[in-house]
Amino acid sequence: MYETILYEKKEGVAAITLNRPKSLNAYNMQMHQELTRAIHDAAEDDQVRCIVLKGSGRGFSAGADLSVFKGTESPDYGAFLRDTYNPLLMRMAEVEKPIVAALHGPAFGAGLSLALACDFRIAADNATLCMAFINIGLVPDAGASFFLPRIVGYSQALEMAMLGETYTADQAKSMGMINRVVPAAELESATKEFARRLAQAPTRALSGIKRNFLKSFEKDLPALLEAEAREQSACGRSVDHSEGVTAFFQKRTPTFTGR
Repeated sequence: MYETILYEKKEGVAAITLNRPKSLNAYNMQMHQELTRAIHDAAEDDQVRCIVLKGSGRGFSAGADLSVFKGTESPDYGAFLRDTYNPLLMRMAEVEKPIVAALHGPAFGAGLSLALACDFRIAADNATLCMAFINIGLVPDAGASFFLPRIVGYSQALEMAMLGETYTADQAKSMGMINRVVPAAELESATKEFARRLAQAPTRALSGIKRNFLKSFEKDLPALLEAEAREQSACGRSVDHSEGVTAFFQKRTPTFTGR
């Protein structure tokens, strides 16, 4: 079904693996198409309640595969972005399920941008992160200009983008880019446990949280209060809310089904 990614579904979690290890999982057109399709399939699958994005081989991703532009005079990167990253990033933002990035080795350029577009980032202690665009005379793309300042703050994001320095996983965590840092040998198990907890949570409430938090940077207080009210009305009609209330009064752990 896929050639540049791997797709596995188990226990409510869809694991999508970038699988071009010889190029450090650099994105080409085929990978963009397959990744967008996989994200869409996971989003529409009622059995999937959490998505994990990871890389095979030596690292997460080196970013865009610039070899496709080799020999091209004055390449139109903007047209490439409109056909690849832009629809992928919009689809990821619209997914009403949490997306977790599992990072090891390099996450550079658009590879880091893609990780920032995920809702959570768990990193192995050998992960390295870099907004590398400035090092080849480009601006951050693939959504980095939106997500990075919101995650680390304006001044820190500006420094990362303008200096193009490489950060360790611990440094990235101290800036708020990474949720958790774990030993490299434990990355897979730690990510599975984190994703499992999300997959067992009330899915409708998770989607409402994601929507409202994204809106919080754009809306004024009255508009956001109304958005909270709408989401709360919808959550209040869910099966999971009923189960949560019942379990609360019965003094037991709720079993959420994502409905």
